[in-house]
Amino acid sequence: MTYSESDTRSKLIDPSIKSSKWLESNIVREYYFTDGRKLIGGKRGKRYFIDYLLTYKNTNLAIIEAKAESKDPLDGLQQSINYAQRLKIDFVYTTNGHKIYEHSLKEGKGRFVENYPTPDELFLRKYGKQTLKARDIITHPFHIEGTMKPRFYQQIAVQKSIEAIADGKDRVLLTLATGTGKTYIAFQIAYRLFQSKWNRDGSERRPKILFLADRNVLKDQSMNTFNPLEKDCVEINGKIIKKRGGRVPTAGNIFFAIYQSLVIKNEEEDNVLSYYKQYPSNFFDLIIIDECHRGSANDESSWRDILNHFGSSVHVGLTATPKRDDNADTYKYFGEPIYEYSLKDGINDGFLTPYKVKRIQTNIDEYKFDPNDIITGELDKQIVELEQFERQVVIPKRTELIAKTILQNMSPMDKSIIFCVNQKHALDMKIAIDKHKTIKDNNYCVRVTSDEGDIGRDFLEMFQNNDRDIPTILTSSKMLTTGVDAKNVRNIILTAPIKSMTEFKQIIGRGTRVFEGKDFFTIMDFVGATNLFYDPKWDGEDEPIETLPKPPKDKGDNDPKPPETPLKPPTNEKVTIDIKGKKLKVINIETTYVGMDGIPLKTEAYLELLIGILGKFYNDEDGLRSIWSNPTNRNDLLNKLKEMNIDEAQLNDLKIIFEAKNSDIYDILAHLSFNLDIKTRAERVLHVEDSEFVEKLHNEKAKSFIEFILERYKKDGVKELDEDKLGKLVDLSGLGSVREVADNFGGIRDMRDEYFELQREIYR
Repeated sequence: MTYSESDTRSKLIDPSIKSSKWLESNIVREYYFTDGRKLIGGKRGKRYFIDYLLTYKNTNLAIIEAKAESKDPLDGLQQSINYAQRLKIDFVYTTNGHKIYEHSLKEGKGRFVENYPTPDELFLRKYGKQTLKARDIITHPFHIEGTMKPRFYQQIAVQKSIEAIADGKDRVLLTLATGTGKTYIAFQIAYRLFQSKWNRDGSERRPKILFLADRNVLKDQSMNTFNPLEKDCVEINGKIIKKRGGRVPTAGNIFFAIYQSLVIKNEEEDNVLSYYKQYPSNFFDLIIIDECHRGSANDESSWRDILNHFGSSVHVGLTATPKRDDNADTYKYFGEPIYEYSLKDGINDGFLTPYKVKRIQTNIDEYKFDPNDIITGELDKQIVELEQFERQVVIPKRTELIAKTILQNMSPMDKSIIFCVNQKHALDMKIAIDKHKTIKDNNYCVRVTSDEGDIGRDFLEMFQNNDRDIPTILTSSKMLTTGVDAKNVRNIILTAPIKSMTEFKQIIGRGTRVFEGKDFFTIMDFVGATNLFYDPKWDGEDEPIETLPKPPKDKGDNDPKPPETPLKPPTNEKVTIDIKGKKLKVINIETTYVGMDGIPLKTEAYLELLIGILGKFYNDEDGLRSIWSNPTNRNDLLNKLKEMNIDEAQLNDLKIIFEAKNSDIYDILAHLSFNLDIKTRAERVLHVEDSEFVEKLHNEKAKSFIEFILERYKKDGVKELDEDKLGKLVDLSGLGSVREVADNFGGIRDMRDEYFELQREIYR
C-alpha cells in the first residue's frame, strides 16, 4: 500500500524537513499567495498556493512541491519554478517523500539531494557572509497589526528595498500599480529601518526619514498610514514654519512634507524661500519620494534641487508607471526598478478590481460649425474636433448631453469621478449634473479642484468615507489623477482627451481599489481615451528611452529661415457655440470587458472567446436546451461561466449587440453557437399559451398561476424562472399561500414538477 499525497506529507515529508533543523515555526503549509480574480456575485477565481514555504529570520528561503509517494518527484517542477519566480524565492524542492530534487534559481539548474539544507545553510547560500548590522537590517520583522499583514508582492517590494539599502545602494525605485498599497510599503520600509537602527553613518541611532509628496491629500494619507510610529512623526508645512518664526522643525525622526512647503515663492519680496536649506545636507538618512514620476527627478525641476541638497541620503522612489517617454527622467535618476507589480497582475491575483469599458459616442464628437451658431469668439477652421472641446470651443448643450448620459448609465448612488478638461469644465459639468440629477441633495455632485481649496479637500474626504453616500459624484481635472485612496469608486468617467500613458494609468487606477460588494468598475469614455488600452505600452514591457542630443547651433548660418507665421494670431478667448438646428444625441455605446491580459476585448474578439468557452459545455442545440430548460443545470452553467470571467451582466449586454433586448439569453447563445434565429420572450410565451401544456391544466387557479409566471418571464426574463423563485412567485401571484396554490396542482411536489415542465415547454 502506498501513501496518498496527504499521508506522504505527514509521514514522510514533514519528518524529513524537521530532521534538517527546520522548526515548526519555520514551515508554512499551503501558503496561499493570491486572493483569486474578482468575479461577479462576490465570487473569486482560482487562488494560487504552494505546498510548503520555508522561512527563516523573517525571510522566505524556499518552496517545496509535494507529490504522492507513487508519483515522480519531478512532477510539478516547472510550475514550482514559475511560482518561485513570482515570489522571488531562490530555491525550489520537489519530492515524493523518498527523493528530493533541488533547483536553484540563482544558478538556473538543479540536482537530486539526500537531505534539505539547514536554515543557516540556506540563508548563507542566499545572502553570503554579512556583518551583524546588515544581517539585523534584512531580517528585522515586518510590522503586523491584528490581521493586517503585507501581501506577497508587498513583502517582496519591502524586502528587496531593505536588501538594496543594506547593500549600500543609494537610489531605489519601486514600480507598482495604483491601488496596490505603495504608501503601506513605504511605511514597512521605514518601520524596519527605524527599528533596526539603520542609518547612513553606521552609528547606534534611529534614522531620520523624510517622506515627500506633491499634494497635501497624499501627505495626509501617508501620515495616517504611518500612525504606528506617530510619536516620532513630524509635519513640515507653512503654518508650522511661520509659528516657529520662519524656522523648520528638527525634533523628530520621520518628517512629512510636500515640495511646495519646502520651496515657497514670496510674492511680496519677489524671491524664493528655500526652507529645505535650513537642514544640513546630511540631516536625513532616507528620503521617500511618493509619485516620483510627477517631476521630482526632472533636471529642471525645483524639486530636483531638494534631492540634490540631500544627495548623501538614500532616495527611494515610488511610482505606478513603467518607463515611458513622459517619465524617462525618473528612470534615469533612480535606475531600473528593483521590483515591479503591474495592474494586470493585481487584477488577475484578486488584489485589484477588474473593469469594463463603455465607449460612448455622440453625434457632436466632430462638429462642422455654422457661423450663425457662434455666440462669442471666432473659429479658424470649419471642423471642430474632440481635442478642441472645452479648451478652445465650448458647446453647453454637449456638456448637458454628456451629463444626462452619465446619469443614465450609472446607478444613482454609485460613487463616480468625472475627469474634465480644466477647472472651468469641471464646474460646467457639475452644473449640468445638478440640472438632470434625481437626487435632491445639494452636495450630490461637487467640484474638487485646486481652486476649491479646503472646501474641495473636505468634500474629497467625505467622498472617501465609505460609510457616506454624499457626495456621490466628483468633477475634477488634474487634482484627482494620483494617489487618492477612495475604495468604493464604481465609475471613472473620461470627458477629456488623454495623450499621456502615465496619466491614463493613474486615472484608471482611481477605480481599481478593492471594496466589499464591488465586483468591477466601469470606465465611461466620451473621448476615445480608452484606445490607449490597445497601445503596446499599456501594461507592456518597459521601453528603453533614448535621449537625442540637441543639435549644435551653427554660428556660420547667415541665411536663417524665417519663422513660420501662424494662420491666425493665437488667442486665449474661447469660442462658445449654441447649436440651433441639430438635435444632440448619443449614437453608440460599445461595452467591452477586460481580458486576462489586461486589455479590453473588442466585440468580435469577445464573441470568439465566448463561442470557444461555450463549446466546452454542449455540442448541439439539444445539449444547450437540456441545460437551459432545467433551472438547476442552468445555474450550474452560469456559475461555471463566472469562474471563466463570463458573468450574467456580460451575457445580458450581448442582447444590445444583437439588438435583442426583449429576448432570452438562451436565444443569444443559440444564435452564437448554431446561428439560429433569435426569438423574443413574447414569442416563446405565445408558443406556450397555444400549446397543450396550458390546456391540460383543468384547474383554473393552476392555469392562472402558470399564466402569471409566463407574464413575469416575458417582462423580466429568465431570472424569474430560478429554482428558488417558486415560493416568491406564489406570494406575488396573490392566489393564496404556497399550500393553497400547490393543492391546485395536487401538492407541492407536483407544483414543482409542473414549474420545471413549464420551462422545458418554454424552450422546446
